[in-house]
Amino acid sequence: MTVVPRRDSVLVLGLLLLFFTAPASNAAGEDWPQFLGPRANGISRETGLLDKWPTNGPPVVWEKKIGTGYSAPCVREGLLVLHHRLGEEEIVECFDADTGKPRWRYAYPSHFIDPYGYNNGPRSTPLLTEDRCYTFGAEGKLLCLELKTGRLIWQRDTGVDWNVPPAFFGVGSSPILEGGRLLVMVGGQPNSGMVAFDSQTGKTVWESVGEKNWEGQPMVGWPGERKVKWQTWEKQASYATPVAATIHGQRHILCVMRQGLVSLNSTNGAVNFSFWFRSPANDSVNAMNPVVVDDLILLSAAYYKIGSVLLRVKADGKGVEEAWRSTVLEVHWTTPIYHDGFLYAFSGRNEPDARFRCVEFKTG
Repeated sequence: MTVVPRRDSVLVLGLLLLFFTAPASNAAGEDWPQFLGPRANGISRETGLLDKWPTNGPPVVWEKKIGTGYSAPCVREGLLVLHHRLGEEEIVECFDADTGKPRWRYAYPSHFIDPYGYNNGPRSTPLLTEDRCYTFGAEGKLLCLELKTGRLIWQRDTGVDWNVPPAFFGVGSSPILEGGRLLVMVGGQPNSGMVAFDSQTGKTVWESVGEKNWEGQPMVGWPGERKVKWQTWEKQASYATPVAATIHGQRHILCVMRQGLVSLNSTNGAVNFSFWFRSPANDSVNAMNPVVVDDLILLSAAYYKIGSVLLRVKADGKGVEEAWRSTVLEVHWTTPIYHDGFLYAFSGRNEPDARFRCVEFKTG
């Protein structure tokens, strides 16, 4: 479960402990240290949830007014970290998860203006480790803070260090950690769509994705037999967060870029395979994280009937083939929940046309 700030200026944030029937002394829940939780799939292993809420709702443990943004709060070892915006600053703020007592606050200037008028706060969710907090701001400022104190350890301004075409809604992909490297969808041209940073120092380890892997690729699902002709003004970054998965014994970093799915080697950034998946409409986004089950990968988007495709990874890990393609799911921003062979997801682009659906994963 995540709590996301609304489009208006403030949200009252309540602790997720509210949903549990256990006494307060035993109410410590499972940590939620990154986007979509400890296993990056939106699933909590908590039990003892209420079957229904009391008439007046669950009792409030604590509450706090906060600023704007779409970043979800994260929790680790009794600390809750929120990335939001107040006035002309983006703020990374840490609270005691049980009481709401402020622990530390780190702020820096932000001049981001959402061109579509939604809100101007950060979109990416913090990533918490045992001793570090990583955040990625709406303008591409990447921070590494000490988790217990908020002290700045290192920072990178990706919008300055790379040639990044302006995004539709600002920076929205969240960083992930793999093998001591912080993997970030920077979206730089011509071949820096994904960048790996040393998680301890912030130094660049490798850059990958762009013209080299996309040029000449078949534009699957588009009319005709078109192939990619790379343009240096192309946006690369999407609003999906990379997913790390082991398939056929090989580790893959699966990145749904604006152009489609790319599998990378986390050690050196080498491309295992690329698969074109995007709407023919320019004003469109990819935002759903890939859902991986065994050797199958689900992609979905909502613009102009692009729908979903289920891909099967080849045994050598160097390519994919389609298992099915359908508009049975047209997922806009959320990532479906997979459980016991079924997907649970909201299908549709906007609230009026969205429907909650259960879809059989292997058949569609």
